[in-house]
Amino acid sequence: MFKPIKKTKVYEEIVAKMTEMIGSGVLKEGDQLPGERELAETFSVSRSSLREALRTLESQGFLESRRGNGTYVASQPVELLVKPFAAFILSEKHAQRELFEVRRLIEPQVAYLAAERATPEEIEQMEKILGDQETQVAEGGTGTEVDKAFHKALAEAAKNRILLRMMDAAMEFFSESRDNYLQIKGRPKQSLIRHKEMVSAIKAGNKKLTAGIMREHLEDIENSLFSVNRKEELKKTAQKGGDIVKPPCLGSPKRMDL
Repeated sequence: MFKPIKKTKVYEEIVAKMTEMIGSGVLKEGDQLPGERELAETFSVSRSSLREALRTLESQGFLESRRGNGTYVASQPVELLVKPFAAFILSEKHAQRELFEVRRLIEPQVAYLAAERATPEEIEQMEKILGDQETQVAEGGTGTEVDKAFHKALAEAAKNRILLRMMDAAMEFFSESRDNYLQIKGRPKQSLIRHKEMVSAIKAGNKKLTAGIMREHLEDIENSLFSVNRKEELKKTAQKGGDIVKPPCLGSPKRMDL
């Protein structure tokens, strides 16, 4: 029932702290780190633990050593900075709501641009992904990976490098909510239907419709996930003998007039 608590090594604590400093902007790309002795004194750790932490950060791509010139904060792909915070974000109830707000800002615009800029080859690739998703859903699978591949294909078709990098980074945050959503009965099929609608709208070049379908898709995911979470909270409350508050009715989102 009870499992031993894993002891955190000193160098792992240093790695976590420095990763946080880089992610929050305290340490910026191109900054030179203080000397080894100064850093060790700052963190109140041994120099051997510090060296191990620096080697780890360098192997992960956060730092780079310049021969005879010290250690610097390396250029960071956005995805690398996202990973350390994904678990924290997804564990915070309010942060999950905020995450969906971000999705609603980014992904409808990605869909809009995809409808405007997708090439015939890119549309063909989307249809191939849908074929794979349809097969997996028909066999009783969730289609998680092909679902992710579809959203990535949309981002590539949008032909905006910044949006593409944002989507690549955001995928790390979205992975758990995607997995949870696709575990809900009937949702893999619903996701497939929405994706098919989007591809049809993209083929027609209807930018507003494509963005609207994406917006509905995200609202459906959000409503489904938080409805399930609410039911689980009520169940736990009932088991503890607490007061039960009736959950609010979450109606189906209506398609916006275009």
